[in-house]
Amino acid sequence: MTDPIADFLTRIRNAISAGHKVVEIPASNLKKDITKILYDKGYILSYKFEDEGPQGTIKIALKYHPKSKMPAIKSLERISRPGLRKYAGVDELPRVLNGLGVAILSTSQGVMTDKEARTLKVGGEVLCYVY
Repeated sequence: MTDPIADFLTRIRNAISAGHKVVEIPASNLKKDITKILYDKGYILSYKFEDEGPQGTIKIALKYHPKSKMPAIKSLERISRPGLRKYAGVDELPRVLNGLGVAILSTSQGVMTDKEARTLKVGGEVLCYVY
């Protein structure tokens, strides 16, 4: 597999479109950091890291509206990819849906959202947009 982050996002996207409650994804440190951001921003209900096997897995409980059954995540979009990396300096950090969405960045100080990167005045690789 050449792009594990795209696979991570696609597995979540497919589980949401199929109406699943839980999705299992092979773990990595970057995926764990992205999962924590999704939880902190309220896009997923809960998560659990399991260390079974050589790699381990991430179990993510997806979040839906109680009455309308609409998912909390409307869109997961991969921005930087192995064939074309996208970097943003402090001045060009993206705003997703005028601040309603979240851009997840990989910076020199770790994986964080665009708002945190603006506060810390750091730029980095734009991994994905979530809204």
